[in-house]
Amino acid sequence: MRHLSRRGFTVAAAAALAGLAAGDATAATAGRAPVASDMRGMWLATVANVDWPSKPGLSAARQRTELIAHLDTAVGRHLNAVVFQVRPTADALWPSPYEPWSAVLTGVQGRSPGWDPLGTAVTEAHRRGLELHAWFNPYRVANHTDLSRLVSTHPARLHPDWVVPYGGKLYYNPGLPDVRTFVQDAMLDAVSRYDIDAVHWDDYFYPYPVAGQVFDDDDAYAAYGGNFPDRDAWRRDNTDRLVREMAASVKRIRPRTQFGISPFGVWRNAATDPLGSDTRAGVQTYDDLHADTRKWVRERWIDYICPQVYWNIEFAAADYAKLVPWWSDVARGTGVRLYVGEALYKAGDPAQPAAWQDPAELSRHLTFAESYPQVNGHVFFSATEVGTDRIGAMARVVEDHY
Repeated sequence: MRHLSRRGFTVAAAAALAGLAAGDATAATAGRAPVASDMRGMWLATVANVDWPSKPGLSAARQRTELIAHLDTAVGRHLNAVVFQVRPTADALWPSPYEPWSAVLTGVQGRSPGWDPLGTAVTEAHRRGLELHAWFNPYRVANHTDLSRLVSTHPARLHPDWVVPYGGKLYYNPGLPDVRTFVQDAMLDAVSRYDIDAVHWDDYFYPYPVAGQVFDDDDAYAAYGGNFPDRDAWRRDNTDRLVREMAASVKRIRPRTQFGISPFGVWRNAATDPLGSDTRAGVQTYDDLHADTRKWVRERWIDYICPQVYWNIEFAAADYAKLVPWWSDVARGTGVRLYVGEALYKAGDPAQPAAWQDPAELSRHLTFAESYPQVNGHVFFSATEVGTDRIGAMARVVEDHY
């Protein structure tokens, strides 16, 4: 995702690289979008109102109008899926019995917006032939460290022992079994209520490293880490358990619903592990986020993987043309679909390298990926850029490929 929104707004990862109304409560099954054989998706981010709503506190009617406009933009760009962020910070964009209404809607956490955004999104997406992938963030609680700013009934306030402050944010502690159970229950509530086409997670598991800070899970490690050779192995097992358990629960509740994950694009560098990619990334998901993304594909725990390959062709530290073949090799023979996350938001950004000033860069990505049959599609970050299309990069993709 655009690093403002998805990875603590991904400044940490970017720096590391550089240092190298109301809708129906459920959608009618008859109106369900078909499972796409070739993914053409976009992320619709709600954290910090990145894409939607345009600002908090809009009327229900205005919020609904803006949401529908994004869906119509997807149709106009010949896309077939929208990845809609419905649990940005341990809150909800549906009437959840587990967590409060998100403040991105009304400006006040816990205040009802007077309608059901997720229910509406499912219904209206399916009416347009779009898949609706519900995007959840498992462990992020707040983009600040002040528990008192959360609504009084927030689970993090009721269970402060579940929470770890780190890097200016609050996170649930992945090492606590009660936390893993709770966050799954909170997400599975949406799966049981709505005919969503997929459960989607992004790149946040354990948080991105922050220089000079320690993620304080000492007590949890002392209680639960005794059978592991070190803390890193224990943390990776905690993440593996979350993925494996969630995968089984989604299929039990709604067998047709997919489970997909969109991790940071580098599992490990080859210099760290001969199985890794020919990259020199400053962040490696296996080591830094304690997320063994390669294992999840090889073990077939998930239905699709959508690595965020947010770099241009010939970018020295993480070359798109080296990462796509690497991920294709990982996915080969597994039956796990491979989609590629594309950094549309970089196109035309003057702060980005010269390659991103060329409207044809993204189209070249899709042309390159066509040589790899394991690549089953692409997802673009994010919805606002899909619509505004600063230098015509998305229009070029549509013209050349869609």
